[in-house]
Amino acid sequence: MCARDMTEESLKITALTPEQAAKILAAAYRQRITEDQVRQVAEDGNLLRADGTLNLVEYVAFLAREVTGGHED
Repeated sequence: MCARDMTEESLKITALTPEQAAKILAAAYRQRITEDQVRQVAEDGNLLRADGTLNLVEYVAFLAREVTGGHED
């Protein structure tokens, strides 16, 4: 599924399932990113909500903090 195919669905970047987030990230980075990988990062960052969704902005911010060692500059 490419990113354009997902526009047919009602996606809300503040409430995506790990599967939806994996598809978006895989399309954006043109790399294989699995639902399990997204779920693991979301669990590590305590980003999963009770309904099983995550906020893509918070997810990417968590990744950025991890890569920079927590530095905001």
